Amino acid sequence: MTRIAALLLLTFAPSVFAHAGHNGLHDALDGLLHPLTGADHLAAMLAVGLWGALTEPRWPQAARAPLVFAAALLAGALSAMFGGWHPPGVEPGIALSLLALGLLIARRTALPQGLGLVLVALFAWAHGAAHGQELVSVSALLGMVLATALLHGAGIGFGLLLRPTALRWSEGIGAVLMTFGALRLSGVL
Repeated sequence: MTRIAALLLLTFAPSVFAHAGHNGLHDALDGLLHPLTGADHLAAMLAVGLWGALTEPRWPQAARAPLVFAAALLAGALSAMFGGWHPPGVEPGIALSLLALGLLIARRTALPQGLGLVLVALFAWAHGAAHGQELVSVSALLGMVLATALLHGAGIGFGLLLRPTALRWSEGIGAVLMTFGALRLSGVL
């Protein structure tokens, strides 16, 4: 399964990862669809929910990391959208988030709560800053945050559903995420 997933990942065109075709996100629908059009953002948002479900025993605790992610994503997007702050290192930060989330999922690692939430917040801020550079309106921002929450919810749902069999699949999904992150970091994708 891991080999098949890795081969599928390598067949994607690089434009899939760059949110091709956007000339600014103007309305709520643009914002809602935007996180779904870039495989790197889609994978990271699902991974945060999945990691939360793998490492936390119950629903409310599993949602902790995704809630922090959504809040930090919003902060990063606002800083780029209204503050005009576009710091260097956003794209490598996104790649590193995939590498780290892949490792955490593969090893089913629960970090100390504070450390885990700070790490998720840093990753989310990078994703938000990347998205915020393309946002034109507050409605687009709200659509993006809603899509993020829905993706986190899907990740949590899959993680809770598949948690009893995590030993069989977590390493494969983690390996795919780490490969994806490494390819993004190296500039191949």
